[in-house]
Amino acid sequence: MIGRLEGRLQRVDPGTVLIDVAGVGYLVSTTLRAFQDLAGGARAALWIHTQVRDDAIVLFGFPEREELEAFERLIAVAGVGPRTALGVLSALTAAELAHTVEVGDLARLQRSPGVGRKTAERILLELKDRLKATSQTPDDRQADAVSALVNLGYSQRIAQQTVDAVWSEAGGKDLGDVLRLALQKLTR
Repeated sequence: MIGRLEGRLQRVDPGTVLIDVAGVGYLVSTTLRAFQDLAGGARAALWIHTQVRDDAIVLFGFPEREELEAFERLIAVAGVGPRTALGVLSALTAAELAHTVEVGDLARLQRSPGVGRKTAERILLELKDRLKATSQTPDDRQADAVSALVNLGYSQRIAQQTVDAVWSEAGGKDLGDVLRLALQKLTR
């Protein structure tokens, strides 16, 4: 099974790239977003999902590991094949998809190529608790602090409220300071 490819780009077309790895050319299906990132480049490194069928071995490549994970979650949904999953990830980043699923934004999913109402509803239902949305705040330390508190056993709501309350106190400090202040507040 091929998990990752790194090599020289021989050809970049919308939806596919040909990547030369040690003299072997691999044809890899990609999202349109990946095509835009790779166009004009000389080299690429892609995370690969390998699909083995009776008549072919098909490679799907993603510049970011999170995209690969989102792709694999999408194709696990009944009725969503690799082409539809590529369409969704062409329209939405992995983080945007997680946020869309978290808030249940049916209309946004339906704007993806190949996704109708029933497919969008199925994606929302089946991925509800399987995709983790990343924080939309400019500073990831806030999301990391909330995650750390949740891992310590606090509820998501309490963790978020506490981090929000101590965030201005922590200011430009590091994650450790934010956590220390939050834990002090929680143990009072």
